[in-house]
Amino acid sequence: MDIAWILTILLIGFLGSFVSGMLGIGGAIINFPMLLYIPPLLGFAAFSAHEVSGISAIQVLFAALSGVWVYRKGGYLNKSLIIYMGSAILTGSFIGSFGSKFLSESGINIVYGILALIAAVMMFIPKKQIDDQPMQAVTFNKPWAVLLAFIVGIGSGIVGAAGGFLLVPIMLVVLGIPTRMTIASSLAITFISSIGGTVGKLITGQVEYYPALILIVSSLIAAPLGAKVGGKLNTKFLQIILAVLILATAIKIWMDIL
Repeated sequence: MDIAWILTILLIGFLGSFVSGMLGIGGAIINFPMLLYIPPLLGFAAFSAHEVSGISAIQVLFAALSGVWVYRKGGYLNKSLIIYMGSAILTGSFIGSFGSKFLSESGINIVYGILALIAAVMMFIPKKQIDDQPMQAVTFNKPWAVLLAFIVGIGSGIVGAAGGFLLVPIMLVVLGIPTRMTIASSLAITFISSIGGTVGKLITGQVEYYPALILIVSSLIAAPLGAKVGGKLNTKFLQIILAVLILATAIKIWMDIL
């Protein structure tokens, strides 16, 4: 492996992890298409969809953990929300990641495209004014939180994403969680989800260890930086960035599928 290939993977991981920390997502929504398309575009060997999903699962695990470490003292982590949604998404992600070995390459891409499309639509649904309420007064519908987290876990486990890009719009639109609490708690839930996804990918032999190691290094550096930047930005601006990001990814994936 030459230096140019290593730098390419490192930069892909850095960008995905930075966005992960800033927006409360695992970063796979960035890394999945970049790992799939950029290496062959630059003349390197292409990863298969199975390999990309396995590598992304490893990256998400470390990016989410690094981001949560920054948010841990800010008062934005909702422990009840993390426990309910985290346990449900962990179960779902393990089922999805283990079952993904039975899907074709196109099948994995289609699942990813559907998840991205749903997330994009949800981000453009008008949201209630929820950011002004005190953090200690935040409540949520527990059965809905568990059910939706389980469904997200299955789909995200298939593609090697921890589901953060779907969790954020669900928490904002359906559960009515304030933006900063959503970002911080989503990272914690994403970390829990990525444990199930990573174990499933490792058991089924879908992880390329060398590029995964490079992404781990970039995650440990970039995710905390992204979390610090996200904590200083306006919440509406953060929502707009995430909405545009998810929409662009959904369009790109579906253009290739169709």
